[in-house]
Amino acid sequence: MSQQDAQKKANDNKQPKAIALLSGGLDSNLAVRMILEQGIDVEAVAIKTPFCDFDCGKGCGHRVKEVADDLGIKLKTVYFGEEYLRMLKKPKHGYGSGMNPCIDCREMMYKAAKEHMEKTDADFIITGEVLFQRPMSQNNRALHIIEDETGLEGKVLRPLSAKHLPPTDAEKEGLIKRESMGDIKGRSRKEQLALAKRFGIQEPPNAAGGCLLTDPAFSKRVKDAMEHTDDIPTINDIELLKVGRHFRLTSSEKLVVGRNQEENEIIKALVQETDIVLEARDYTGPTCILRGKNHSSFTISKAAGIALRYSDAPKDISSKVKLMVAGNEQELEVRPSGVSETDALRI
Repeated sequence: MSQQDAQKKANDNKQPKAIALLSGGLDSNLAVRMILEQGIDVEAVAIKTPFCDFDCGKGCGHRVKEVADDLGIKLKTVYFGEEYLRMLKKPKHGYGSGMNPCIDCREMMYKAAKEHMEKTDADFIITGEVLFQRPMSQNNRALHIIEDETGLEGKVLRPLSAKHLPPTDAEKEGLIKRESMGDIKGRSRKEQLALAKRFGIQEPPNAAGGCLLTDPAFSKRVKDAMEHTDDIPTINDIELLKVGRHFRLTSSEKLVVGRNQEENEIIKALVQETDIVLEARDYTGPTCILRGKNHSSFTISKAAGIALRYSDAPKDISSKVKLMVAGNEQELEVRPSGVSETDALRI
């Protein structure tokens, strides 16, 4: 037998393999189960971004590690950090309802899955996408754009909606049975819940609240950070966006005010050398960070007034505020800011 014939025979006997983009939510869980049921070997790729961490309780992160273990499949985690922020600064395909760059984001995910597919000699990619479930990225046009621009035409199978989409290479080659695929579309979860019951999923997770970047209030903070940063925000800047009340004091300075003790501790953990930390000296109140450059005495006084505004300090007299500047403790006596003045600065 020639080497070429031997290789062909080996390929013929090879178990088909798929790479799943696994979020840990119900849809991707079901998609993997449908493919495992076809006798396909499956490995998973999970994507983490600065806006979505596993089990964070926000955005699209779910119990992805636990789900992979329950499915009995290998899991590779890919983290997008600075490259994601650069894409977010100016996404090729624009934003959705907030600061969500859905099409560009999916392209990054597809490329990560493609890289793992090629590395592991897998045959195709599967996702839990449902046609028309997400307005920007899960329609026929968007799905075509994403596949075309990532070089994955015919290589992405969406088991839940497969019957509403053109046959993929895996279906044409008989690796999976198209008649066993789903015909789900739209935002209703009725059919997914029925599938979950069939697969014995005892407590299917609730529908995700959506990407954190679609949240209107959070989107305003992200937009403000992008507009007032020469290059891109740091990961530390992004983590700070997730806590506290935010105030734009000048084009280069912002103040973040903790809302409770837990947030105060997070803010303390995020303090950088150039930050000024403010707290009411004699009253219970928030931990605050003044971040930016070229802090003037006027801006520092304004920040101190806002810190007192959210403390237990009397609102009609001056009180002292502790400042930590470059490791040195200082004090400043100011009157608390008024409600209208404070609200006008809030992001």
